[in-house]
This record gives sequence, structure tokens and C-alpha cells, in this order.
Amino acid sequence: VAVVLVGIILRLWIRVDAVKQSLPAIRVRDGVAPVHSTDKRVEVSPDAPQPLLIHRVATRLWKPMLAMGAMTVILGAILRAVGAGQGGGTESFRQLAAWGIGIEFFGEALLLSGISFLLATILASLRHGGSEVQQALGADVKVLKMPTTAKAFMALMMLGMMAAMVQLVASIFGATIADDPARFTELGAFVGPLRELSLGLILAGIVLALATIGNVLRFQFDRVRELLRAN
Repeated sequence: VAVVLVGIILRLWIRVDAVKQSLPAIRVRDGVAPVHSTDKRVEVSPDAPQPLLIHRVATRLWKPMLAMGAMTVILGAILRAVGAGQGGGTESFRQLAAWGIGIEFFGEALLLSGISFLLATILASLRHGGSEVQQALGADVKVLKMPTTAKAFMALMMLGMMAAMVQLVASIFGATIADDPARFTELGAFVGPLRELSLGLILAGIVLALATIGNVLRFQFDRVRELLRAN
């Protein structure tokens, strides 16, 4: 998924350059491609706006998040493989299982967060690329204000990562009580649903990020048609 999203970012900037070159030569006849009115909140400025904080953070962090996530998943898998050789039901088996599962899931959460930051990077590219096209035509630059879906996306991703951290701490604590099978099992009954909650929150945030990308694309499509009619 991450590789596909990186390819989308590269293709997006190729399309931005193509639109800047071709748009001034296009003429629209009357009655063609009507511009739909929109009640979306927009910001208008003479120049391209500065990147938002989340865009700057996402652009810098998606690579480290993916790298750390991959290494953490591998580490967790190794610990679980070593634990499998200790024999089921032993204290060492439970200790390594607690460490391995907690670390492995935290790595998966990091990978999904890296993908979330990649989606935010796509939004940043759409915002900046669309601004460049408008500025190149000498028109006022119109961009969407941050939609509610984007704000909810950030909140859900952060909540999901917090839940992933809590489950990691709980898993490490579980390794310290591996000598008590009953307490170890009780803790596992709590940590399991917590992992599912973390996964659900991050995935829900990804869905909202995709919805935000769709809204931005629709807005920019209408803006391009508006520029064609105005010129």
C-alpha cells in the first residue's frame, strides 16, 4: 500500500506540471461543463498558501514511521519464533509471547500510521499543486479550509497510536507476571480488545483521509472549470 501511495504522489506532480502547461490553451464553449456552486469553505489569497502543520509533519515522518514499523514487526516476529521453541505453557513461553505480540502489534500500528502520513502527504501535494496551477494562471488562489473529516482523521490516528502504546506497556507488564498464569490470562483478556480498538481507530482515520482526498479532488475539478470559463 505504501509503495502504491508513493507512486501516486510522483504521478500527481507530473499531472500538476502537465495541467500548468495545457490549461492556458484550452477554451470552453458556452453550455459546456457547467460550474457547480459549492458551499465548501475556502481560503482566497493572491499567492500559494504555506503548508499546514500536519502537512509539514506528515511529509517528514512517513519514511521514519514505515522504517521503524517494519523493523519492529520483524523484531516481534523473531521474539515469537524464539518463544515457540520454549514449549507451550512454560513461563519463558509466556514472557516471550507477551513481548513478541506487543512489539509486533506496535510495529503494525507504526506501519499504518506511516500510511496515514502518506495520505496526509498526498493532501499536502494536492493543496500545493492546485495552488501552483492557479498562481501560474495569474488567478486568485483558492484552497479548501481544513475539512472536518481531516480533523477527525488526525484525532483518530493519534487515539489509535495511543491505544497501541498502552497495549505495548500492558504487554511488557504481562511479561513480568508470566509466573502467574491466572493473572497473565486476565491481562490478556484486556489487552486483546485494546489492540482491536487501536486497529479500528487507525483504519477509521485512514477512511476519513481518503474521504478528504475525494472532497479536495472534487473542489479542485470545479475550480479548474471555473478558471477555464474565466479565461
